Amino acid sequence: MKPDLREALQQRILTGDGAMGTYLYQMGFPVGVSYEEFNTIRPDVIENIHRRYYEAGARVIETNTFSANNEKLSKYGLEHEMDAINRAGVRVARAAIGEDAYVVGAVGSIRDGKLKNLRTAKVIEAYQRQMHALLEEGVDGLLLETFYDLDEMLLALRIARAASNVPVICQFAVEDVGRTQEGNGMKSAFDQLQEEGADVVGFNCRSGPNGIMRAIDSITGPIGLPLSVYPNAGIPDYIDGKYTYSAGPEYFAESALRFADRGARLIGGCCGTTPEHIQAIAAALDNYVPQIGQPPAPLPVFEKIIVKPAEKLAELDVIPSKQAIQEPSIVDLVNKRHTVIVELDPPRDLDIRKFMDGAAALKEAKADAVTMADNSLAVTRMSNIALAALLQEKVGIRPLVHIACRDRNLIGTQSHMMGLDALDIDHVLAVTGDPARFGDLPDSSSVYDLTSFEMIRMIKQLNDGTAFSGKPLKQKAKFVVGAAFNPNVKHLDKAVQRLERKIKSGADYIMTQPVYDPALIERIAESTKHLSVPVFIGIMPLASGRNAEYLHNEVPGIQLSDEVRARMAGLEGEAGRAEGVQIAKELLDAALPHFKGIYLITPFMFYDMGVQLTQYVWQKTERM
Repeated sequence: MKPDLREALQQRILTGDGAMGTYLYQMGFPVGVSYEEFNTIRPDVIENIHRRYYEAGARVIETNTFSANNEKLSKYGLEHEMDAINRAGVRVARAAIGEDAYVVGAVGSIRDGKLKNLRTAKVIEAYQRQMHALLEEGVDGLLLETFYDLDEMLLALRIARAASNVPVICQFAVEDVGRTQEGNGMKSAFDQLQEEGADVVGFNCRSGPNGIMRAIDSITGPIGLPLSVYPNAGIPDYIDGKYTYSAGPEYFAESALRFADRGARLIGGCCGTTPEHIQAIAAALDNYVPQIGQPPAPLPVFEKIIVKPAEKLAELDVIPSKQAIQEPSIVDLVNKRHTVIVELDPPRDLDIRKFMDGAAALKEAKADAVTMADNSLAVTRMSNIALAALLQEKVGIRPLVHIACRDRNLIGTQSHMMGLDALDIDHVLAVTGDPARFGDLPDSSSVYDLTSFEMIRMIKQLNDGTAFSGKPLKQKAKFVVGAAFNPNVKHLDKAVQRLERKIKSGADYIMTQPVYDPALIERIAESTKHLSVPVFIGIMPLASGRNAEYLHNEVPGIQLSDEVRARMAGLEGEAGRAEGVQIAKELLDAALPHFKGIYLITPFMFYDMGVQLTQYVWQKTERM
C-alpha cells in the first residue's frame, strides 16, 4: 500500500504532470470551449493524456477540473453540470494511472479576470460545491493552483480544511517577482498558509523556470513546508496562427535539478509542457543527489556610469523644440553614418524616475533615439505615448514607439496614430504583439484587427492624408514606420521573404530581434543586402547566467550560441553584467562593418550598460 501523499513527499521528490489545456490545443482541439466538459463528453481523450503523463514518469496527476466551478462553467452554460464534470474528472484520472500514483483535485482561482469583484458569498459557494464533488469521489489531495491573491487562497484553503483532512497544495501564479520586498511578502504568505493548514506551498503558471527560480531565490528565511513548482514552458509565441512554446525538455530537466537543489519536493509543468517535458524531469530526478555549492568566482571590474538624475535634466542643455529633433529622420541619419537606437522598458508602476534618468544618460551618451515597447509580452506597462511626449519635452531625445496590433481595434489604432501625429512623435515600429492570454491580465482580449503588414500599410496611408476608412484627412501625417524582423530561425531565407512583404507594405526601416552569434550577423548582412531600407541589428547585453538561460530557453525569437551560454554560466550581479557588456562589444565588432544601424536593448533597466555600448559604438566609429 502506497504511503499518504504527505508522507511520500517527505520520503522523496515526486514528479507532477504537465499541461492539460495547452496540450489539448496542440492536439487540435479549439480554444473557446470548456476543456473541463471533456471529462464527460470526451473522457477517452482526457484519460489518454493522463496516461501519457503517467507513462512519462508523473506520479502526481491532477484532475482536469481547473475551471470546473459553477462560476467559470456558467460562461458555457454548464454550471448545472459542475458536480458531474468534477466527479468524472477524478474517475478518468484514476482509470489512467497505476496504484503507485496520486490523484489530486485541481481547483483554480475564481476571482481572476472578469470575476475579480464577485461577491464573497458566491466565491465560497463555488469552492464548497467543487471541493465537495472532488472529495466525495476520493481524491488523494487538493491542488489550489494559479492563485494571484493571498486572501482568496486563504479563503479556499479554509474551505478545504473545513471539509477534509486530505493534503492540500497551495500554488501562486508569479511573474517577475525577483525583488526583495516581494520575496519577503511570499515568505509571509507561505507562513500564513502553513498556519491555516497547508501541506505544500509553491508556484505555477505565468512564468517559465527562470521566473519561478527568481521567486524562490527572493524568499528570505526558511520555508517550513515542502515546496512545489509547476512552471510554464517559457513565453508563448504566435506563429502561423498557432501558439507555440520554446522551452524544451532538456532545459526542463536542468531546471528540475536546480529546483530540487532549492528544496522542491514536487516538480511538474504548466502551460506549454508535454509528456516529453515530464519524462525529462522524471529522468533527471531519478537517483537525485543534491549539488554542493562552489565558491563564487572573483568579480571582474564593472565600469560604473555616473548619470544625472531626472530632476537635473536642465543641466543637459537640451533643446526641447520638437522641430529641432524631428530632422533628420532615423533613416536619413543611418544613410549617412552609424546610428544608435536604445530600448528602455516603460515602468510597470507609476514611478518614472529611473526611466527618465536612463533616458537622460543615453541623451548624454549621444544615442540617436530611445525606443519603447507597447506592453511587451502582454504585460501591462505605462503608456509609451505618454513617455514619448515626456522624452521630447524634458530630455530632448527622439522617441520611437512600438505599436502592437494586439491592444487596439481599427478605431483605437487610428486614434492612437492621430494622437502621436499631434504630439509630433513620428517614428514608430509596427509589431504583432504577444497574445493577451499569456500576460498579466489573461482575461483581456487580443484584438488583432490588423496584421503587422496591414498596420504598416495603413499608417503609411495616413501619410497620404487618408484615414483608415478611406476618407480624406485635412492634412498629411509624416510617420517613419519600422518593421520587426526575427532572424533567429531555421530558414533565414523564408524570414527574409516575409520581411520583403513588410517593405512592400511600406516599412521604412527594419529592427531585428537580438542576435548573439557573429556568424549569424554576417549571414543576416548577406541575406538582407539587397533590401531597399536600412536594417538596425539588435544587440542585447546579457545581465547574468540565469538571464542567458532564460532568454535562450523561454523567450520566443531569441537563441544564444553555445559559446555565449558557456561564458555566462554561473555569473551573477556585476560579474554577469560585465561579461554581458564584453560579449555585446564583440558582437558590435562583428556588426559595425556590415550595419550602420545599431539597436541596443536594455535588460532590467540597467541603462548604464546601454550607455557603455553606445559610447563603444562612437569610439569604434570615431564619432566622439
